[in-house]
Amino acid sequence: MVGAALAVLFTPLVLLLTLLSNAEEALKRALATKEEKERLRVKDDDDRRRDAITAERGLGQVFDGNWHGAAGQFLLRWYGNSTHHQRLVVATEDGIVLAAPPQRVTTGREKRMEIVARLPAAEAVLVDPFNGEFDTRMVLIRYRDGSWLRLDTEEPRSSLHTYLLRQPLADN
Repeated sequence: MVGAALAVLFTPLVLLLTLLSNAEEALKRALATKEEKERLRVKDDDDRRRDAITAERGLGQVFDGNWHGAAGQFLLRWYGNSTHHQRLVVATEDGIVLAAPPQRVTTGREKRMEIVARLPAAEAVLVDPFNGEFDTRMVLIRYRDGSWLRLDTEEPRSSLHTYLLRQPLADN
């Protein structure tokens, strides 16, 4: 009951803010210089290409969908190691290290991190699915059997992306 009342109160506000945001974007585009319009057009084209590639490769999913593959099995064990939904991912010469707080915490999670998984380089590697072509938050853990698990970084062009750009290109 309380939730419905709050929804009734906040829905018009959310709709108004969405409308204002769309109007601001349209106004920026209308008042843009030729160079800015060209840059926005190129960005829109890149976004469409990225979205098409994401859909074509099935990268909108958390993993490749094969529960019997290495990625699916790892995902089944994922929360057994920690109920916290975020992981700290560290790329090392020997492989990939994942750390997380042992339980859900809101503050100080960085201080409570524990290693919850180590993936040897022979078992899995980190891959930028776009090989640096697009600024995305997406990184894949690609397993030897071809299965993969999608990770979303906190910001585009994270330190993981920078690390991957310095590595030789892997076969997708």
